[in-house]
Amino acid sequence: MKATIELKQNVCFKATSGSGHEIVMDGPPEFGGENSGARPMETLLIGMGGCAAFDVVHILRKQRLTVSDCVAELEAERANTDPKVFVKIHLHFKVSGDDLTEKAVARAVQLSAEKYCSASIMLAKTAAITHTFEIL
Repeated sequence: MKATIELKQNVCFKATSGSGHEIVMDGPPEFGGENSGARPMETLLIGMGGCAAFDVVHILRKQRLTVSDCVAELEAERANTDPKVFVKIHLHFKVSGDDLTEKAVARAVQLSAEKYCSASIMLAKTAAITHTFEIL
């Protein structure tokens, strides 16, 4: 896996993934940014959410369950001192589908958290990660 991060101006960067997709990251105005992109730590949190949501949908669909929507909402707390790592992350899934059960969704969330989501498992080395879900 590869990525390239390029300085565009001030503290605004263009990130290009190995698969050719771009993300703009920028800092807040108090650090010379212009708020023209997500903060780098926000992109890390977004990546974790995307990884976990992908897993949950994939696991449910492998069980031949219908998933019509999946929203992952994340809230994180960071340490007060440098390095300001994530110390708490809460991930809440809102899953919709025709034949979903509490048991199936709970198992998908658990499998993602404990076995499949590389991002969550890596961030769990510094952060207490909790999960909840609801079926809509």
